[in-house]
Amino acid sequence: MQGRELRGELDAFLAEHERELVAFRRDLHMHPELAFAEYRTTQRIAERLTAAGLVPSVLPRGSGVICDVGSGDGPTIALRADIDALALADEKDVSYRSTAPGACHACGHDVHTAILLGTSIFLAQQAAAGLLPGRVRLIFQPAEELPGGALEVMAHGGISGVDRIFGLHCDPRVDVGQIGLKAGPITSACDKLVIRVSGPGGHTARPHLTADLVFALAKILTELPAALSRRVDPRSSLSLVWGKVVAGSAANAIPDDGVAEGTVRCLDENAWHAAPDLIKALLDSVAGAYGVEATMEYTRGVPPVVNDEMSIEMLAEAAQRALGTGSVVATQQSLGGEDFAWYLESIPGAFARLGTRSPGGLTHDIHQGTFDVDEDAIGMGVRLMAATALTALWESRPVTVAEESITTPA
Repeated sequence: MQGRELRGELDAFLAEHERELVAFRRDLHMHPELAFAEYRTTQRIAERLTAAGLVPSVLPRGSGVICDVGSGDGPTIALRADIDALALADEKDVSYRSTAPGACHACGHDVHTAILLGTSIFLAQQAAAGLLPGRVRLIFQPAEELPGGALEVMAHGGISGVDRIFGLHCDPRVDVGQIGLKAGPITSACDKLVIRVSGPGGHTARPHLTADLVFALAKILTELPAALSRRVDPRSSLSLVWGKVVAGSAANAIPDDGVAEGTVRCLDENAWHAAPDLIKALLDSVAGAYGVEATMEYTRGVPPVVNDEMSIEMLAEAAQRALGTGSVVATQQSLGGEDFAWYLESIPGAFARLGTRSPGGLTHDIHQGTFDVDEDAIGMGVRLMAATALTALWESRPVTVAEESITTPA
């Protein structure tokens, strides 16, 4: 299918379905569900896929959907969207504001879901017309915000037999109609760190007779990140940032325990593997100097997302066909974590950044209660993902002997 022909079919499809997809996104936004509890979301997705003539399969926990479009003849391309929300209050004054206290789609997963749903319906129509040269696996993944959802999908055969996988994420720094692409690493590794410090406790009037636990904890908080910056190649961008610190309950009592929690992010996979042992050695050194005991709980999150170069080329070609000249822009590697990385540990694929900012408008950053998107991005996302699936299927399809014998006229 030529680019102009595909664009015309997508124009006609979206003229009929775009309002429905926007309404679907707003419904999800009003009813956000947290990781592994996306039951209503899952039901709504499955119902709409069934109405499109597809046969969705709900994951065993009851959250998340896998569904195939097309036949098993030819390559299999997977498209993934994440469906969970964040544990964050919605601060927007809009008609579709979250009705779930303390939960909000502040990362755009409702947009991703609506895009993949629209792509699913379009591809189902293509398959019914005999225009799908292979199979597309639709993965509506739970629990991206709580790393584990991708591993859950993989454990239940979600990428079995898949040749290549694609995904996207809202990017409020990019205008609607543009797609940010980068070959190689595009996100960072992201792990969770919990440090617990204990000591004998005592009176603040006599810190020399005990272990000054709060002072020691403060040293750990400042010296660990500082020491890491001198022990690791700065090009790896190994970063330790604290998000929670708790110690003590009275101004005149030195507590006997305290805790600090934070995240470790890294752009380089080798530095990521070395980080736990290095942080533990530094922790023991600082804690020992102040006479406190310190234990470390290091939880692996996700490795970096590393985009396959050929897959990026397919995305760029699809954007050109479906969105037009100038739609592809360069993007930088971020320190954000994304569990799409686990898929790319097993099969080639690529992850794109979808522009969601109104041209000339404000940037509403993700993971904030004020986050929102220009909903024209939904149609743009459908165009991109549908074109990407078709491009990847045609370019991954084995060439037959008959086709090899065809010569192009001069």
